[in-house]
Formats: sequence, C-alpha cells, structure tokens
Amino acid sequence: MFVPEITEEQFIADATAFLEANASLKSEHSEFVWGQGPDNSAMFEKIDREAERVELAESQAWRAKKYDAGFGWISGPTAYGGSGLPRKYERIWGQLEGKYETPDGGFFGIGLGMVAPTIAEHGNPEVAGELLPKLYRGDMVACQLFSEPGAGSDLASLQMRADRDGEEWILNGQKVWTSGAHYSDVGEVIARNDFDMPKHRGLTGFIVDMKAPGVDVRPLRQMTGGANFNEVYFTDVRVPDSHRLGDVNQGWAVALTTLMNERASIGSGSGGGGGSFTKLREMARHYGVDDQATVRQQLMEIYTQGAVLGWSNRRTMDALKAGKTPGPEMSLSKMSLVRQMLLTCDFVSEVLGNRLTVDTGEWGTFSWSDYLLGVPAMRIAGGSDEVMRNIVGERVLGLPKEPGIDTTSPFRDIKVGTQR
Repeated sequence: MFVPEITEEQFIADATAFLEANASLKSEHSEFVWGQGPDNSAMFEKIDREAERVELAESQAWRAKKYDAGFGWISGPTAYGGSGLPRKYERIWGQLEGKYETPDGGFFGIGLGMVAPTIAEHGNPEVAGELLPKLYRGDMVACQLFSEPGAGSDLASLQMRADRDGEEWILNGQKVWTSGAHYSDVGEVIARNDFDMPKHRGLTGFIVDMKAPGVDVRPLRQMTGGANFNEVYFTDVRVPDSHRLGDVNQGWAVALTTLMNERASIGSGSGGGGGSFTKLREMARHYGVDDQATVRQQLMEIYTQGAVLGWSNRRTMDALKAGKTPGPEMSLSKMSLVRQMLLTCDFVSEVLGNRLTVDTGEWGTFSWSDYLLGVPAMRIAGGSDEVMRNIVGERVLGLPKEPGIDTTSPFRDIKVGTQR
C-alpha cells in the first residue's frame, strides 16, 4: 500500500510495473477504415445474462488484484482502505491503465461513481468502513434505486414507504430503471418515511441488501431489444437503522449528493457506442456527401459540441483535484452529452436514410438503429432534459424557481403527477 509521500515518478514506475506484470498492452491504434472492424453502434449492449456473469467475475478479479496492490482506491482515505494519495494520482492511473487490456467491464460505475461517495459522506462510519473497501475491491457491486413509476424526474414525489420498527426500517414499494440490480449486492434507496411533511422532506436514505427477503428484481425490456434495466419490488424488506444514510427526513440531501455525482459520471462519457467523430466523418465520405454544405454543417456542430463537452469535463476534473464535490453545474455536462447524441442521430438519419430501417447486411448501416433507439433513454437518465435546464437556470444562473411547485403542503395532500 502506498504512502502519501510517494512521488509521481515512483508512482508511475510502480503502476507501470504492476500493469506490465498483470495485463497486456493494447494493440497499436490503427487508422479507422470504413467497412473494417466491429460493426457495433449500440448505445446499450444486448448482453446474454450468462455471459454477463462470466464478465462480471473477471472484472471483480481484476479489481481485487489492483486493490490489493494499492491501485483500487488511490485517493481514498486510508481509514476506509484507500491509498490516501491526491486525486491527481487517480488521473495518472487512469491514463496508464487505459493503455492495457483489462477486464473492468463497466459493472462498477454506479457503485463507485455514485453510491460509494454517498456512503462516504452520509453513511454510518462503521458501516462505511465495512462496505467501502468491499465496493472498491470489487467484492460487492452496488446499484441506485431512485426512480419510481410515478416519480421519475420528479424524484421528490416518490412514494415508497419506510416505516420504523425499533432499530429497523420496513420498506415497501417499487423502483424502476435500476441498472445492474440483478447482479448487485447492495443498493442505495430513498424512501418516504413521513407523508405529513412537504414533498422534499420526510424522505430518508438507506443502503439495502439486494439479496434480502422481499426484494424482487425483474428485467425491463427496452425498445432496443435488450434488458439493461430492471424494476425492483420491495415487500416488507427490513433494513437495520445502522444502514440509514444521513439523518431521518434528510433523504433529499442524500439524493442530491448521489445525483450530482451521477451527472458528473454521465457527463464525462462520450457519444456512446459507435458515435466517434471519425466514424461519422468517414460515413459522409463513403456515401459521397462530405462536400454538401448541410452535411458539413452537421459534422461541425457535432465536433463543436464534443469539444465543449471535453472542456467542461476538464474543468470538472480540475475542481475534483482541488477537493471540490460535483455541484449543479454538472447538469451542463449531462445536457451537452445528450445534445451531441441527438445531433449524431440527426446526422446518421440524414446520411443513411432507409438503410437504417432494413438489415441488408451492409456494414455501418442498420447497426446504427440500436444507437438511435438507445439515445432517448439518455434524455431521461440522471434527470430529464427539462429538469436539467431548470437546475441550471435556478441553481447556476440564479433565476427564479418555476412557479406552481408546492414545497410547503403535506405530501399526502399533493396530487402526484401534477408537478415537476
């Protein structure tokens, strides 16, 4: 395990030695050629559950190996099993690891990017000391349980019940759009414990055992054909009070911590799937439309949006290195990413036309249909476009709140579904 006094040079040497001993370098990047390589442009992969379990086991083994060598939670506090180094070492590690083939298949993004920071900030110290090392080592996987059928972007309208019973809480209700619930060990859940308080109060957060009696996980089929999300039913699920996040009735603050980290995580992504600018540019050349003014304008807008997104993410990384936590400005990154995706959809539809609707076997055509069908989900994930604009307007620009939102009446007197 490293000590905080280690120099960057020594860290790079140690990290490189570890990677060379345990992973293989990626093949040299070759120039993209239209019609060659994998023909996959999907936003959400259609993964066989059995193959997914194998990939998860491989990813967990890799996380355990690098955690045991001191690279699993580089900037984490030593009291919780981290290496105690400055955040810049995380960036250095990420750049080094990115050069190697590793089986870290995206199973830990929600747990480490959203749930773990919330546990660290709001969790019981003893429970945090137990869970955080397991999450970062890959021994446990976590999911986020926020959205409900009647409370998606209007998260404060959630109706899942949390009733106290001595030193335990009993949870009853339903959550939807829960990524990874079927393979997660624990989940972060926000529930309503007091229906006589206003909608943003009377909420409390918990860490729940996803294998506990009464937890029922069911897959949700998407219009892409895959089932990347789940609906989760809770029937008399008991949670010890020690696994409560924050104070009773302070669940909204807990949720905001998670949501800001979620938007930072989503916004730091790329155009997804096959949406690289190079591939789009070569598509225009292949179909002989790269000299058309409207096509060139579309490409310029996609490139510009990507550049702005990159600058925004760089600013975020600088803020994180300075010890700041993600704030409402992260909604801008999420909005920029979705905007780039929508521009990509318009471009692909314009260039390919009816090649998108029929699978003729031609490379780089029908495969884009999975991308177009997946992008609408990103307009909702982490908060809808409309909610993001309200956050930016109110909390970044300081504009007045949208009128008509009842934040004072008891929740039981509010007709759910009539407000943002």
